[in-house]
Amino acid sequence: MKPGIRGFWTADSVRAATSPVAAGGQAPRRAFRNLPAAAGLLFSVLLLAALGAFLSLAVSGIERSDECLHLAQGSWQEVATQGFSAPPASLDSRELPPSWQTAALPLSFHPPVEAPAKPVYLTTWVRLEVNEPQSTTASRALYGVRLKTDGPIAIYVNGKLVYRAQQRGQQWNSLFTPLWVTLEPAVSDAPVREILIRLEHTSTYPVAVSSLWLGPADALRGRYEVRQWLQGGLPAMLNAAFLAVGIFGLFVWFRRRHESSYLLFFNLAAIAFAAHLHYYVDLPIARDWFGWLVVNSLCWGLTAIHFFLRLLHGRPLRWVGRGVVATAVLIGVATMPLPWTLSNSSPMLAAVYALELLMALVVCLVGGISTWRSSPEGRLVVVALAVCLLLGMSDWALHNNVVGPEGWFLGAYTNGVTFIAFSLLMYRRYTGAIEEVERVNAGLAERLQLREAELERSHQRLREIEQRQLLSDERQRLMQDMHDGLGSTLISAIRSVEQGRMRDVEVSQLLKDCMDDLKLAIDSMEPVEADLLLLLATLRFRLEPRMESANVALIWDVQELPALPWLDPSSALNILRIVQESVANTLRHTRATAIRVATAAVDDGVQVIIEDNGQGFDVAAALGRGGGRGLHNQQRRAQVIGGKVAWVSADTGTRFALWLPLRRGDLVEGCRLG
Repeated sequence: MKPGIRGFWTADSVRAATSPVAAGGQAPRRAFRNLPAAAGLLFSVLLLAALGAFLSLAVSGIERSDECLHLAQGSWQEVATQGFSAPPASLDSRELPPSWQTAALPLSFHPPVEAPAKPVYLTTWVRLEVNEPQSTTASRALYGVRLKTDGPIAIYVNGKLVYRAQQRGQQWNSLFTPLWVTLEPAVSDAPVREILIRLEHTSTYPVAVSSLWLGPADALRGRYEVRQWLQGGLPAMLNAAFLAVGIFGLFVWFRRRHESSYLLFFNLAAIAFAAHLHYYVDLPIARDWFGWLVVNSLCWGLTAIHFFLRLLHGRPLRWVGRGVVATAVLIGVATMPLPWTLSNSSPMLAAVYALELLMALVVCLVGGISTWRSSPEGRLVVVALAVCLLLGMSDWALHNNVVGPEGWFLGAYTNGVTFIAFSLLMYRRYTGAIEEVERVNAGLAERLQLREAELERSHQRLREIEQRQLLSDERQRLMQDMHDGLGSTLISAIRSVEQGRMRDVEVSQLLKDCMDDLKLAIDSMEPVEADLLLLLATLRFRLEPRMESANVALIWDVQELPALPWLDPSSALNILRIVQESVANTLRHTRATAIRVATAAVDDGVQVIIEDNGQGFDVAAALGRGGGRGLHNQQRRAQVIGGKVAWVSADTGTRFALWLPLRRGDLVEGCRLG
């Protein structure tokens, strides 16, 4: 009789999940409308499992039911005793008092309304006479739905003891475990003529005996195993699953201490697990203490449910909470099996059940009224609580013999109801969380797209600004270079021509030099991708026609060089002018017939070498004060790009070397000539 609904949501999280803004409109509501379908699916799975077990285990017994005897008629008598005692190994029913009363099975006995001052012990005897023909060729068994008593049980077949149970004292084991007795060969070889059942009990306990089946063990085993599984196996599975989820909630609470609903849910699962063990576990616990545990676990569960509902609807309801706690404490103290309590009093137990019923109704009504409009989860909890109360009432009716002993203890399935209710809450929370994550992801994706578009526009504007800046800088460089080089040369030439100081040949040579400068400026704008050889090849294309006209042979002896990452248009123009100046000096002054252009890679840079076979010159004098303006220009341009120039001149020719670093900023001790 354990109603209880589990879940672990705080009121804030529930309101957030059910509000249209937080839940994204009607999507979670549509998901919640699908919860009955999920509940129906889960119930269908359990029903199919039960039917499958029944069909697989009982089909053989159904097919062979004609081989079994259904014992539904007998006689009984009740004898007062001094207490519980061990049954003898053999017993003749004729030794018992001849006060037998005929009755049909199942048989139920109702205790007196007024309990005696002291415990009175009784022994109820039930005798079943078997007159039908029986087959003794197969192993036989005795099967019954239930023998209900709070004392020892003994069964005699043909006067011999074949079964005994609850020998350790007052226990509740026979309530939920069907009777199964396999007859020993010494008994099974002869036809069964008499079955004698001995039930010891207190006078206040409602004793009951179901009808029995006698026949081949294989024919009866299906009935027994189906009853055992549905009454004990399936509830045990549901109970274990519910406790496992409760332990999961406890570990969640360890990480989220501010959410007390997780701890409350674990308490509910632990209470339900402990209170349902008697359905399928043979515990050596005294009946009084075990009864105290069962009776009070209902109060504890109702208390936990009330506080759980408070978390859902968010209303304090302090007076109701105090009343529920006070009732649970009062019942717990009053029902303790101690000498000064009235736990064995029937009026006391009746008052306890009345208080618990009133407590359950108050929790259900108050919780339902408070949560019905504000929380769909609260409605689910209240409905499940009502279902659990109905299941618990069926247990009360069966325990008090209002229903015959062949009925079902449906209270064993209250944990299944709570497990299903919790699964539905988890389903709603899970789907709501997924939808919320999807909405957040969609919003983030949209904002990310907007941000990417904005960044792309910003990058485009930056690229346009950078391009305009590069064009402006390059235009400024070209203008400056043309002004300093080509412009000044043309101005000097114009003045010389106006003053008659230049001959036509000199004017022609000057114009050719200006044209070469213009071509170099244009060539420096071509992309060379940090390749010095490509830059030199461009210069070769420009110089070869001029050298052929001067009858000077060009020996091109270049090798593969590493890339120069710093080689930009400005640096390329300086390199071209340095090399052009060296070639022009050779053509003008040395009377050389051959010029060799070579390249070489050194440890910290590259070299461009220009050699000729003409007349040499005094390098020191040319670099002295007032002379060698072209050489000084070469030095200045080399310094601008971080390089070095050097000359070695003799009567047999001149060797010029330009050293360039692999990286800008390299420290150079000097230019090495090979």
